[in-house]
Amino acid sequence: MKEVLILEALALAAMISPYAAEDILADHVGTYGTNIYQTYGDYGQFTYEFDGDELFYVDLEKKETVWRWPEFSNFAMFDVQKALRNLAVVKKNLDVLIKNSNFTPAVNDIPEVVVFPKSPVILGIPNTLICLVDNIFPPVVNITWFYNGHLAPEGTAETTFYPKSDHSFLKFSYLTFLPSPDDFYDCKVEHWGLEEPLLKHWEPEVPTPMSELTETVICIVGLALGLIGVVTGTTLVIRGLRSSRASRHTEPHEHKKPRKGKGLRRAVSETLSLSA
Repeated sequence: MKEVLILEALALAAMISPYAAEDILADHVGTYGTNIYQTYGDYGQFTYEFDGDELFYVDLEKKETVWRWPEFSNFAMFDVQKALRNLAVVKKNLDVLIKNSNFTPAVNDIPEVVVFPKSPVILGIPNTLICLVDNIFPPVVNITWFYNGHLAPEGTAETTFYPKSDHSFLKFSYLTFLPSPDDFYDCKVEHWGLEEPLLKHWEPEVPTPMSELTETVICIVGLALGLIGVVTGTTLVIRGLRSSRASRHTEPHEHKKPRKGKGLRRAVSETLSLSA
């Protein structure tokens, strides 16, 4: 890279915790006033974040506050001039750092790219594709969407750069689309850390319909298994009935035992008659 690029970022992190500084366990982290300015393209960025989510950023060209969710503007305000003053200070400090570093260029990281849909894909139902570009440094990147090999004419949007704890950045790019089995999409990423533009391909995964021959074979196999089950069950029932009948015929007859009570009474009566 022959362009000279040096980046300065100023951030104030507020962490809510009752413990000492060396034992801080942050419940929430707010990044208030992340100022980014760099020499390439005279670019700057001013954002407020909370727990990693962007609250708002300042559009430096239009000089207005852009809320991540428009509803936030109903109960909060931000003076744009504060962001402009902060970036002016950062730009001045950057000029000093450039001279002190002997115009040393920044080291380029290799970005990582992944493309995925916002919601489960259902053919014919509108959805959104997300192109996540991570590990960005310096924060200069071009993201372009292609639809069936052609530049996507509309439906694209992207976020600002989100700062990370390792001083790199990530960025999201969005494309609204209508899923169709014949369409495909590509997210093209250009960055100084890449030797050539990186192209991430995506297309809907549509289950391949079964042929008529396959359906016929499945039906025949299912019918055959059903018949086998019926025959096997019937055979087992018949065998069970036969075995139960055979066991009944082979049981031994019980012999009646003479009752001893009547013989005893007869013997007693005969004795009594003789004595009489």
